[in-house]
Amino acid sequence: MKKLILICLSTCFFLATSAQEKTMQLSLQEAINFALKNSYNAKAAKNDIKSAKEIVWETTAIGLPQINAKVDYQNFLKQPVSLLPAAAFDNRESVVETVEDFFDITRQTSPEAPDGFIPVVFGTKQNLNASVTLTQLIFDGSYLVGLQASRTFLKVSKQANEKTALLTREAVVNAYGNVLVTENSISILESNIKILQKNYEDAKKIYENGFNEEEDVEQLEITLGNIKSQLNSVKRMKDIAYQMLNLSLGSPINTKLILTDSLDGLAENNINLDLINSEFNFSNHIDFKISENDRETKRLMMKLEQSKALPSLSAFVNYGRQAFSDSFSFFNNNQQWFGSSLLGVSLNIPVFSSFSRKSKTAQAKIALENSDIRLKETKQRLSLMAEKAKSEYQLSIENYNTSKRNVGLAERIEKKQRIKFFEGISSSFDLLQAQNQLYNQQQTYIQSMLDVIAKKATLENALNLPIK
Repeated sequence: MKKLILICLSTCFFLATSAQEKTMQLSLQEAINFALKNSYNAKAAKNDIKSAKEIVWETTAIGLPQINAKVDYQNFLKQPVSLLPAAAFDNRESVVETVEDFFDITRQTSPEAPDGFIPVVFGTKQNLNASVTLTQLIFDGSYLVGLQASRTFLKVSKQANEKTALLTREAVVNAYGNVLVTENSISILESNIKILQKNYEDAKKIYENGFNEEEDVEQLEITLGNIKSQLNSVKRMKDIAYQMLNLSLGSPINTKLILTDSLDGLAENNINLDLINSEFNFSNHIDFKISENDRETKRLMMKLEQSKALPSLSAFVNYGRQAFSDSFSFFNNNQQWFGSSLLGVSLNIPVFSSFSRKSKTAQAKIALENSDIRLKETKQRLSLMAEKAKSEYQLSIENYNTSKRNVGLAERIEKKQRIKFFEGISSSFDLLQAQNQLYNQQQTYIQSMLDVIAKKATLENALNLPIK
């Protein structure tokens, strides 16, 4: 029985663990497409667009009819007393009886009442007042400007979403490339360690037979230890690189990823010299469009301050019903209700603000002038960024071709020095120099492949090329 329970628990644990582990197999383009839909920044940008649409409707609704209902219930724990001047009447007692009958009031026998006054209580102990009010804005300059501003805000949110998509593409390219760099580095380092380990063992045997010096063996041991340390460091960085890629994709950081593209294949596929010769049109760039919208926002802010000097006009209609009783009988069929209705128009005319509106309008005008200056600066900056990105992309291609050739040369040089070393023609220092040169060229070659991929993504953003 215990064995059966253990088997069941183990099966449940295995199924739960398998359900939690999710494996994704992605090419670079698939990773970009996935991130555009699921990355945290992409989701937030889409929510900003939804929020902007709600703001547009919220602003629009200000100029539409507004209906508000109101219910007031009053229950006097102690009703207020009013004083009637007795001197205004010839016969005090008859006046009191007449007043009580006419107003349905209760006379108060209060010793605190001043001489010559009659204390009485008007109305009933409980009152209920229900009303409905319809208001309509007829004209308000601030509302018209606010409506335009809300639509501009929606436009800005959509452009921010487009900018986020471009940045997401670049981030995924870099994260994907970094993973491939660590994978390639591990493969190269493991291959180097395998060769070094054999060299070290061969040199040790030669030394034991008395054909070389101990220093030669120690030199190889130092190099082998350094390469092993580098390998352990890169392996640790590998886990971080995968987690960073998951973060840019918007998936849990421990999601297992299988990358289907190779680093050298991506480097070759991302060499496109036509991009270097392509013309740059700043007017289509997303950053320039955002700057234009910023200027439009400043212009609307100036119009808003100017509109505050205009009058505003609104109208309202109110209908209400009231009921009075000394007890809570408002839901009885015989309860009497009294209706009332009101129609009104409100006109607000700004007359004098001690030049406050003039000062705010001047500030808004200065902000608009500054946005014009920033717009001109944006044109120049974007053109310069495009030229810089072209230059860096071209340099990355040249470095890639050079590094690819150099790594082959370094491999041949290291191999020759290794042969010479074991033949006793060259020293361990000559071999060490050739090995270090090879290792440096290998890392340079890996980095050059990543640079081609990353610099192309940067150039595509600088040229504002659409996402495929």
